[in-house]
Amino acid sequence: MPQVPQTFFDALAVRTWCGLALRALGRAREEIDAINVYPVADGDTGTNLYLTMESAVAAVEAVFDGHGTLTEQKPPLADAAHAMAHGALIGARGNSGTILAQLLRGMAQVLAADGETAHTDGEGLRLALRRAADSARHAVAHPVEGTVLSVASAAADAADDTEGDCGTVARAAYDGACAALAATPGQLAVLERAGVVDAGGRGLVAVLAALVETFTREAPVFGGHARVVADVTHARVEAVLDSGAAGVPDGDAAVADVILCEDGPEASEDGGPAFEVIYLLEADDSAVTRLRERLDALGDSLVVVGGDGLWNVHVHVDDAGAAVEAGVEAGRPYRIRITHFGLGDVHTTGAERPPRERAQRAVVAVVPGEGLAGLYGEAGATTVLARPGEPPASGELVAAVRRAHAREVVLLPNDADLRHTAAAAAEQARAEGIRVALIPTRSAVQGIAALAVHEPERRFDEDVVSMTSAAGATRYAEVAVAERQSWTMAGICQAGDVLGLVDGDVAVIGADVTATARAVLDRMLAAGGELVTLVLGDEAPESVADILEVHVRESYLAVDTVVYRGGRQGALLLIGVE
Repeated sequence: MPQVPQTFFDALAVRTWCGLALRALGRAREEIDAINVYPVADGDTGTNLYLTMESAVAAVEAVFDGHGTLTEQKPPLADAAHAMAHGALIGARGNSGTILAQLLRGMAQVLAADGETAHTDGEGLRLALRRAADSARHAVAHPVEGTVLSVASAAADAADDTEGDCGTVARAAYDGACAALAATPGQLAVLERAGVVDAGGRGLVAVLAALVETFTREAPVFGGHARVVADVTHARVEAVLDSGAAGVPDGDAAVADVILCEDGPEASEDGGPAFEVIYLLEADDSAVTRLRERLDALGDSLVVVGGDGLWNVHVHVDDAGAAVEAGVEAGRPYRIRITHFGLGDVHTTGAERPPRERAQRAVVAVVPGEGLAGLYGEAGATTVLARPGEPPASGELVAAVRRAHAREVVLLPNDADLRHTAAAAAEQARAEGIRVALIPTRSAVQGIAALAVHEPERRFDEDVVSMTSAAGATRYAEVAVAERQSWTMAGICQAGDVLGLVDGDVAVIGADVTATARAVLDRMLAAGGELVTLVLGDEAPESVADILEVHVRESYLAVDTVVYRGGRQGALLLIGVE
């Protein structure tokens, strides 16, 4: 990271800004959560902004990892900007996170307009800030003044009135945002009554402060407009949603990964809608136009952001099932999250429903496909689905640990790239009083081995040691298709080549999936083994499992083979050898 002021906006600036914004939101998260009273006093705006930006950071880092670490190998501005916007879109949480995702998308549309340019200047940044504010306002069905939308518009207005380099423009936008934030209590009565400024606007000020620091290397000092009062606290209560998604068609694969949140916020004082519904949606523009109209009639706080076939939908409704049904009719909704705003569920009051007793121990695992999610679930694990190109954020792992509702939790990340994310989640869960052991599994097949020896009746330490030993004794491999030409441990591969990776390194480059998988399996079994685990992705050849099973049976005595269907998991085939 350069240590001198930077006057232009390039891919490295995008990366720096995202990292600084994440740090700033992390520092301000609790303050922002505490002043969150609009549109629902659920005390999670700061957390949702942080999780949204965390997803953007992960996407940008992935782009840089694909281009090497040297400055001259940095990606084009367009690639970094697109990654920032896409990461925020797929990771957007809550009303505030969804709007932040659209702000970043609006900026990216300007920054990436010329796909070949290496950087833009102050004029480009001014245009990006204006597009961000306008697109965010357009995404909200019924814009309200005194919210983050007002703060974003003020920032863009201030930038429009400024000439200079990126640092000068960013500082003007920040100053305009601060002034607008201070004015929000006078624009929105609920803020004035609570004695606070708008929480989403406060988060945007933190993000713009990071933008100033990106170009000037000096972080502006926030003037403390947040005036938190003593009685603005929002206790988290347990609420189990029994039938909020009753309208979801049975067996519909498009809505198979619904999260029913058990840590719902306190009910709003004005008797507003009972549920918050959020999902990603694959649909065309015309279908989304109709979806907006239908959801607008069902509830409020409607925000639909995205484009190019992928959207993030957020709405508050009384009929969660109808909101999901509307998404099914529009396209393919997934990563559906339904949060109950009430103190009890839809049938019982808090007084009638006794608190659910915690289990002694649970396993939480990240899995790469629907098939494995079912397998892990049958074994008693709480799962987090990691779709290709969409790694879960630490907040999703913490939510899964809470959902497991146990005093002791074993966490299986099942991906080497998730080790830091999983460690952060474990630390947060421990701070909440949950005993968490992180087993650094690097593949889902190692997680299967660990889960196979899991015994909840044992002492926690003994169970963790046994699971760790089983995972460590399992070599893992995968067969995938190369997306681009690159150097590997096995030589240079071309786009479209079949790669066999053993323990994370490319060991075989081939042209045929079955032949490459056989070569990988022979390398792994050369050192011995008792059990081969094969997990087939939905794009793997139908015959590959049968051929490999026969090969193992004929070539390796006393070695058993077990086959699972993983679904859409990224890799064509996962292989484990115990």
